[in-house]
Amino acid sequence: MKSHRLINIYRLGIKELRSLWADKVLLILICWAFTGAIYAASVGVSQELRNAPIAVVDEDQSPLSKRLIGALTQPYFNPPDLIPFDKMDPAMDQGRYTFSIVIPVNFQRDLQAGRRPTIQVNIDATQMSQAFIGAGYIQSIFAGELNEYLTGKRDTSPLPINLVSRARFNPNLTGFWFGGVMETISSITMLTIILVGAAFIREREHGTLEHLLVMPLSPFEIMMAKIWANGLVVLIGASVGLTIVIQGILKVPIAGSVPLFLCGAALYLFSAASIGIFLGTIARSMPQLGLLIILAIIPLQLLSGGVTPRESMPEIVQMIMLGAPTTYFVRLAQGILYRGAGLDTVWPDFLAMTGVGMVFFVAAIARFRQSVTQTQV
Repeated sequence: MKSHRLINIYRLGIKELRSLWADKVLLILICWAFTGAIYAASVGVSQELRNAPIAVVDEDQSPLSKRLIGALTQPYFNPPDLIPFDKMDPAMDQGRYTFSIVIPVNFQRDLQAGRRPTIQVNIDATQMSQAFIGAGYIQSIFAGELNEYLTGKRDTSPLPINLVSRARFNPNLTGFWFGGVMETISSITMLTIILVGAAFIREREHGTLEHLLVMPLSPFEIMMAKIWANGLVVLIGASVGLTIVIQGILKVPIAGSVPLFLCGAALYLFSAASIGIFLGTIARSMPQLGLLIILAIIPLQLLSGGVTPRESMPEIVQMIMLGAPTTYFVRLAQGILYRGAGLDTVWPDFLAMTGVGMVFFVAAIARFRQSVTQTQV
């Protein structure tokens, strides 16, 4: 009896794979989600200051002003352009520079005389991320250079303790290391729910769901077939994205075990697919499913800890999100891929994610049986 069930699940899964192969739009979406989307999310929306265009109006023409200009180096800034004062505003209006600095006449002499001369920094605040970060960089660079020029030391005053900072797991604070991995996790969630939910709606719209119901098939077999077939596709896509795009093209070092992460992803696929089937039993058409998926995916992505730390959220939100499998998947994925955690560290997340997935699976199969009864009536 069990072997007969397994054969039914296997054959129904093969049917799902053939249906997916015939849907070229979904295939293109899957390929893009685990290749181009990961690359674009990593390097396309950078949260770092890199090659910012900058201009300097040097009215002092002193050794100190030239020293300050020489300190604005790559990769943070492009080589500064020296422009006259009357060209600064038109250049800023045209968007040629994000920063323009004015070093006034007699700057070095006034500084040596103990006066407090002013350096003007003009910022194009339409470049929001670069504007805030770049202003801090310029202030820090100039402060260090001026202190070293006046006192021979870059620090203004020694601290009573020797404070040593070390950046763990990402020593250079490279932003796209984080973006690429989190985009992979987001794609796994999004595509699993979309593929499984769309497969269920497609059966209903094409009238093949009624054909399956008159066959000697149980709702459990139909659901498991959709889960393993679509989950296999997503798991293969995640493997390609992680090994070829993240490790191969972006050169992001993976600290932990990729097979262990894929095992966790396989368990998470079971949970996410159950959510997709549950939404598919509620929706009556593909547009309705799309709206439900938006309502489900956005909280799962934003409140799971992948975008902002869970500790910064209200306690009520943290408690609610303990009922979402995404919370545990994001935590174990970050632990494995970033910090090199092993099974002895992440097993509680594996266990909790599996338990939450079983709850969603039971709810989905109950809803599926209810919809079957309504269809037969």
